Amino acid sequence: MARQSPQRPDADEPELDDTDTSAAADEVEVDRPAADRALWDEVRIDPVEIALPAGTGFTLRAYRPARELTPTDVAERDQDDPFLARRQIVEAEEEDEEVVILDEEFAALSAEEDDEDEKSDGKRRRGKADADADAADDEADDKAGDDEAGDDDEADEDDDAAGDEEVPVFLTHKGRLLLFKTPESLVTFIRSGAPNDLSQLDSWNELSERLEPADVAPLDEDTYELDLVVENLRGGHDAWDPALLIEAGEVARDLAYALRLPAVLDMLSAGSSLDDLDEALRASVNGGIGGFLGRRRLKKIGAQTASLGWRTIVGKISAVVDWRD
Repeated sequence: MARQSPQRPDADEPELDDTDTSAAADEVEVDRPAADRALWDEVRIDPVEIALPAGTGFTLRAYRPARELTPTDVAERDQDDPFLARRQIVEAEEEDEEVVILDEEFAALSAEEDDEDEKSDGKRRRGKADADADAADDEADDKAGDDEAGDDDEADEDDDAAGDEEVPVFLTHKGRLLLFKTPESLVTFIRSGAPNDLSQLDSWNELSERLEPADVAPLDEDTYELDLVVENLRGGHDAWDPALLIEAGEVARDLAYALRLPAVLDMLSAGSSLDDLDEALRASVNGGIGGFLGRRRLKKIGAQTASLGWRTIVGKISAVVDWRD
């Protein structure tokens, strides 16, 4: 529909001042219906909007127990990375190399002499002391067996707990994040039946049958502006936006896990400088002494170091994005 030029109001009609216009805009905003969340709640999948230096796109994210998910296959992605491929070749060559220190005959002869010495020593030391030692060894073996059984039980419990932990999974394929520039293109892809890592979810078929472009309306907490992080950090401590940086850390961790980016996970792991930044930001938004201490900690974090670290993270995530129109 062609856009009509605004008409000049009649002289008899009262003109709206700025206050009336603002009030009318607020009223329209209040009357605008919110997106229907019923479908997303049923399938337990959420639309996500991510802004990167190359643009803004829509994708999907879900959380499921780790035992129910098959991680994305990164073999093809890693082959496309010449630096990673070279590193894997070097590591393989290092593993295949053998260092021979002794001549084989000399080594075999030395082994035989060691065996003879052990046998003669054993004969000389047989007796009551050896019998007691054997009994002690048997008791120690039994105890060790019990300890190993207990360790195995604890390990099984840890594995069960790890399997029950909910982990993120995105709309990915072969180690790449699929980002769509419009809701329509996202819906078209989902309906096409094209392979992706979310199709393993039991609710995927229902989503593909019912999803409409109007449903792709991410919540505020599912909208991330990674394109602004580096510039915000460069602005210095007084310009840092805690909400922006905290949310960026959350989605970066999710993406690093789902896309299998160990370097990014390491940069954001507990005890790292960027994790210290995240904790200080979270503390700074709280009131009282905690907020005061958080702001003091932020002052000790180098803006240049933080911006360089985040530039690396954004770059690594951007490198594994598959943009779809």
